[in-house]
Amino acid sequence: MTDMIAVLANPAAGRGRHRGLLPGVLDRLGAAGATVELLTAASAGEAEAACHAAVRGGARAVVAVGGDGTVHRALQAVAGSDVAFGIVPAGTGNDIAAAAGLPPDPLSAASALAEALRDGRTHPLDLARVTTAHGGTRWFGGVLAAGFDAVVNERANRLRWPRGPRRYDLAIAVELARLRPRAYTLTLDGAEHRLPAVLVAVCNTASYGGGIRIGPGADPADGLLDVVVGAPMSRRTLARLTPHVHRGTHVGDPLVTVHRAREVTVAADGIVGYADGERLAALPLTVTCVPGALRLLV
Repeated sequence: MTDMIAVLANPAAGRGRHRGLLPGVLDRLGAAGATVELLTAASAGEAEAACHAAVRGGARAVVAVGGDGTVHRALQAVAGSDVAFGIVPAGTGNDIAAAAGLPPDPLSAASALAEALRDGRTHPLDLARVTTAHGGTRWFGGVLAAGFDAVVNERANRLRWPRGPRRYDLAIAVELARLRPRAYTLTLDGAEHRLPAVLVAVCNTASYGGGIRIGPGADPADGLLDVVVGAPMSRRTLARLTPHVHRGTHVGDPLVTVHRAREVTVAADGIVGYADGERLAALPLTVTCVPGALRLLV
């Protein structure tokens, strides 16, 4: 292992509002006494490849500067390895960093990472490993969306207008008008359940989407996944529940059920799963909690 810190930064994260902070972040990471190398990548695929190359090259740590999407790319290289991982929250949604208890300010987070690197201090964190129907594997740190929220993401990604947050507002409006329950098969630690639902989320951490507490009881250090299921409901009922989802109080509603399991298979027709806000693959997907798969700098 070399004395090098590999940094993956997304200059477009958080709609670019933290772009000017990157030199300061790199300076603070350098205070750990190691060589800091900024990885170059022109696409998400290149970003992952650069992180894998850094890990193969013996990097002491990989640090993601950005939001959950940037973290997701870097996780593919460090998951299950001995390489330490750090997060500098600089995205629109920083839910994984928040779950890890990192300072929300990017410069403060970079200073905290440098201190942890100097002290050799890491904390084990659970990750979720996804296996697709074709045998491919991906890792995620936060939440897998596999219901109405995933359908909205898929719709938003197909839209070319409008740009920015309004694209998601339009996607929500379109899919809300088309709201219908889907026939799901959930296999929880080997026990199969067939049920209709409008929402299924598999949670390693409590929130997604910039603080929406979809799985408020999820703990990324308990070796379990929280599976949140929303029963069939009307558009009016879903609209009523939405503020409760933001606060995490929806789990007390009789239409919402929370299961806990080490391994979950989610199957339904016509749904593509999204994890950490990133498109994964069509259901069915099998999600396995891997305790301590990440060595997080804290």
